Amino acid sequence: MTTLIKEPLQRLSGSGIREFAQLAQKREGCISLTLGEPDFNTPDDIKGALKRALDSNLTHYAPNAGYDSLRKAIADYEHQKGVFYKSNEVIVTIGATEALFDALFAVIEPGDEVIVPVPAFSLYESIITMCDGKTVRLDTRESGFQIEEEQLRTAYSTRTKAVILNSPNNPTGTVYTEETLTCLHEFFKDKPVFIICDEVYSQLAFGTHRSLASCEDLKAQLIVVQSFSKPYAMTGFRAGYLLADRPIVEILEKVHQYNVVSIPSFVQAACEAALAFDYSTMRESYQRRTDYVCRRLSEMGLAVRPPDGGFYVFPSIAGLGMTSDAFCRRLIAEAGLALTPGSCFGGEGHVRISCCYAQEVLEEGMNRLERFVRSRGAF
Repeated sequence: MTTLIKEPLQRLSGSGIREFAQLAQKREGCISLTLGEPDFNTPDDIKGALKRALDSNLTHYAPNAGYDSLRKAIADYEHQKGVFYKSNEVIVTIGATEALFDALFAVIEPGDEVIVPVPAFSLYESIITMCDGKTVRLDTRESGFQIEEEQLRTAYSTRTKAVILNSPNNPTGTVYTEETLTCLHEFFKDKPVFIICDEVYSQLAFGTHRSLASCEDLKAQLIVVQSFSKPYAMTGFRAGYLLADRPIVEILEKVHQYNVVSIPSFVQAACEAALAFDYSTMRESYQRRTDYVCRRLSEMGLAVRPPDGGFYVFPSIAGLGMTSDAFCRRLIAEAGLALTPGSCFGGEGHVRISCCYAQEVLEEGMNRLERFVRSRGAF
């Protein structure tokens, strides 16, 4: 019967990130620096709002796109960041994952192309595949993880339906420069292309952050995706939202409605409380941790570009004479340390290190990595 399943799903592979996390669990004493799971507990104010919602019996169906109070709070919050949408241009979703799926499902027809600058989160290509589209990878490894006009010209075609932009980027931590943003703006303006801005790490930028989401002249083309998971340590709540021009939202609401109906009522109360929470302590902690990991990597001879935000570090292992997959498998077996291969992100020659772990765990992880690298005799 499996032959009757849609062909794109038959060729879809599972998550490489999860694969290496599972390999770590099977190796006794292995330290896993694989998942992007904040080690902070959800703040008490946010949990308290959820508890009060349950005690108030906020357990019935919610409006499809979310409660008006939450949609307004999201619109007001985005206004403070220079991103201008009305409350009726907000859809509250089951995490950023659903928001991305809604957007891509709505715009992709069979054979349509979506430009994805890589390295990138593998979820993008998986959803594109499920929607019977084609991923066009734009490799940024030789341009400092920024985007140049010639790269866009090479990637663009008459079949291009959308581009996905993620800044700060997972896995590199790179924030797009003003030069890159200008290049993107000038290239895509007036083209019949949707610009999907994945902003899930924007609150965790270490410095100034701006994205195309703030360009009002592109509003008809923009679909902005956000999540409560990363900045508020709410990964288990599965809550996010998308923003788009009202005519687009009216269509995306149908995808959302028939797919999930709505997100849980009581979770929305927690989301509204989260928007008032100061996450700066978490962000500063991630910056200290990524700084530490970058320093250790440099000391052991691995080239690395310090991230501009988020909690990932993406060093090069190109000088070690093996693929990133082989490197990570041997690292688990021989050193008891799990990282994620760059090949999972379209970034061969690198590995991703998640810094969502306690300082002492990172220190021991770097000690194990250093011993493994030194034993290779490459540096």
